[in-house]
Amino acid sequence: MIAGMSHQPARASAIADLMRAGRETSRLATVFRYAIAERLGLTVSDLECLDYLADVESATAGQVAERTNLTTGAVTSMLRRLQQAGYVTAERDPADRRRVIVTLRPERIAELERPYERFAARVEQLVEGYRVEEIKLLVQHYDRMQAMYLAELDHLRSGDSAQRSA
Repeated sequence: MIAGMSHQPARASAIADLMRAGRETSRLATVFRYAIAERLGLTVSDLECLDYLADVESATAGQVAERTNLTTGAVTSMLRRLQQAGYVTAERDPADRRRVIVTLRPERIAELERPYERFAARVEQLVEGYRVEEIKLLVQHYDRMQAMYLAELDHLRSGDSAQRSA
């Protein structure tokens, strides 16, 4: 018998379980995001924009469009709505007056974090029993998944004709 062959069915089963768990987690995360957005009186795109800005502090409207997968026209409308609601500021870039720099207003951050507090506390309890090495493995996994998502988004945006006909 070839070394490692006896573990192939167990490995294939474990990988299938991981893929199933990932899909279910993704579905539940999407439903959760919709519920949070509804509670805050926002759209999911609004919430994704604000979440992105919370991570990066400031971004151009073009960067927001890229990260939310919205057209520049849709982003312009969304940013106008978020600015009128007091969530963001939008200022012309002094280095390039054609660009707009969008910033999340610091006084609104706590309001946006509040609906996540219970979930965040439960996640902390969950990982409390994990060893540092296990947590680092999870971080590495998420980092790699993010890179793959970004690569796949680039591929989808490129208009690959084989993807459209599939």
